[in-house]
Amino acid sequence: MEALSGLGIFVLIVVVIFVLSGIKIINQYERGVVLTLGKFTGIRQPGLQIIVPIFQRLIKVDVRSTPIDVAKQEVITRDNVTVGVDAVVYLRVVDAAKAILETTNYMYATSQFAQSALRDVTGNVDMDDLLGKRDQISQQIKEIVDRQTDAWGIDVEAVKVQNIELPQDMKRAMAKQAEAEREKRANIIGADGEKIAAQTLADAAKILSTTPGAINLRTLNTLERISTEPSQKTMFLFPIELIDALRGRK
Repeated sequence: MEALSGLGIFVLIVVVIFVLSGIKIINQYERGVVLTLGKFTGIRQPGLQIIVPIFQRLIKVDVRSTPIDVAKQEVITRDNVTVGVDAVVYLRVVDAAKAILETTNYMYATSQFAQSALRDVTGNVDMDDLLGKRDQISQQIKEIVDRQTDAWGIDVEAVKVQNIELPQDMKRAMAKQAEAEREKRANIIGADGEKIAAQTLADAAKILSTTPGAINLRTLNTLERISTEPSQKTMFLFPIELIDALRGRK
C-alpha cells in the first residue's frame, strides 16, 4: 500500500508539472505562434493560454515598434568619394506567423537587407546630395527594404540615415571652402558699407558747397566739440571764404 501511495504521489506530481508547463502567459505587446507537431496551427492572443506540452510549441513574437542599427558601411559615392554611412531602421511585426515561418531571424534579415539597400542607394548619389538630401535618401532606402520585408510580415515604419563620415582631406577642403565663403561675404559687406559711407559724404559735401555759410557753421561746430576737453589742443581754422573776403578788401 505504501508503494502504491508513493507511486500515486509521483504520478500526481508529474501530471501537475505537465499541466503547468502547458500554461502560457502572453503579454499585451506579444502574439503567440503555435506549432503542433511542427505544423503551424494558429495565433494566440494576449492573456492566459494553454497548449499541450510536448505536442505543441508556443513562440512569442514582439509586435512593438523596434529600432535596429544598421552598421556603418564604407560607400563610394557616384563622384568617387569614400564615405562611412550608418542608419537606423524602425520596424514592426504585422504578421507574426510570417515573421516566424518565412525567415529564421526576421530582425537579422531586415538588418542585412537594409545594409545592402544603404550601400546601393548612397553609392548612386553624389556626395553633395548625400549631405543635403538625407531625408530623400532615407525614404528611398525605406521603400526598398519595405518591399522585401512584406514577405516576412514586417512593416518598415522609417529609415533614418544618421552619421556620414567624410575623409579627413575632404573635411579640410570643406572647411577651407566655408572659410573662403565667409571671407567673401565679409568683404562684400565691408565694400557695401564703404560705398554707402562714401555716397553719404559726397551728398554732405555737395550740400555744404551749395549752401551759403554752411561751411562756417560746420567749422564753428567742430571748434566747439574739440574745445570741451582742457587737455585737447585747440586749432583755429579759417574758412577759405573768410580768407578770400579779407583778400578782397585789400
